[in-house]
Amino acid sequence: MRFADAVGGFRLSAVAEFKRRSPSMGDIRPDARVEDIVPAYERGGASAISVLVDDRFGGSIDDLRAARAVTDLPLLAKGFFSTETHLRELREAGADAALLILRDLDDETSQRLIGYADDVGLDALVEAHDREEVHRAMRLGGVVGVNARDLSTFEIDRAEQLRLVRLVDNHEIVIAESAIQSRAQAAEAELAGANAVLVGTSLMQAADPEAKLRELISRPLVKVCGLTRQEDVDAAVEAGADMLGFVFAEGSPRRAAAVLDVPDTSLSVAVFVGEAEERGADLVQVYESEPGKVRGRRAWLGSPGGGHAAYVADLPWEGDDLDHWRAAEDWPGFMMLAGGLGPENVREAIETVHPWAVDAASSLESEPGIKDHARVRAYVEAARA
Repeated sequence: MRFADAVGGFRLSAVAEFKRRSPSMGDIRPDARVEDIVPAYERGGASAISVLVDDRFGGSIDDLRAARAVTDLPLLAKGFFSTETHLRELREAGADAALLILRDLDDETSQRLIGYADDVGLDALVEAHDREEVHRAMRLGGVVGVNARDLSTFEIDRAEQLRLVRLVDNHEIVIAESAIQSRAQAAEAELAGANAVLVGTSLMQAADPEAKLRELISRPLVKVCGLTRQEDVDAAVEAGADMLGFVFAEGSPRRAAAVLDVPDTSLSVAVFVGEAEERGADLVQVYESEPGKVRGRRAWLGSPGGGHAAYVADLPWEGDDLDHWRAAEDWPGFMMLAGGLGPENVREAIETVHPWAVDAASSLESEPGIKDHARVRAYVEAARA
């Protein structure tokens, strides 16, 4: 399978990276062996493997050859390549794709290398770091990579990365590179429009890279909503919730005063009716209005100002619908199932509907706006079983 085909699907895929060190961090796993790590990545669900062949990352082209010997997955060679000779050597060593960094290459050179890569059977991952480079990448063709790390300063800017991912046309394949440590962060890139995430450091640092990769790409995500107290936020994060919801709808018994502190590895969600407001949350969830009710039944979930990304299938406000799960099964695209979910039924709901995410609020409370921590733990555990 071609690299582009492996990472270009609708559902988020992962390019798992093998590297022993990083110029910014130093040694990560200096004694790591390709023969041990790459098969673990394949078992963990990687769609492709990235191999650093540059000695600044503790790698060499022999690592690429070793990876080719132990996996049939597409291999991406990463390094600083600028000539046809580089690309030919990579292809002969078993690569299916090669990284081309636009910061280091002008358009004429990039276009020539992309054409040569295609001639010898390589896909090109064309890496961008800013708005101008993203537009260059789309003009040049190839798979677009958006790196959160500035290779000059080594600083990370995930917010800018997500903005740049959203610039890429829907018909292009785009990979969000670097700074993915949790499945919530991977999902945020997915909602922004990334087809895949390229993950290296967090996998190589993990005691069990296979389990860590499986965790990053597993679904559904788990949301705990209706939070009003920091202690409840902390309990939900500790339980393993990916998204923490704060309701700002007039008339809701769970109305929050503000978006509370949420760690970088999780996502805060501000919930509104009618129109979203700026509350500093990572995501917004906006319900339709319905006369006489606090909210309508349907909602969308996405980045602030970034348009619709996922749809929310919920029950009517203070109502029921016996066909709710059956109807939700037919929703296209990313769908978050809400309404009446709790520890007792969330696993059955997941196995029936196969949602992208699940959302619970009132069933996890001891009273409106106050969470029962034992029920929160039980709900998250059941959802992630």
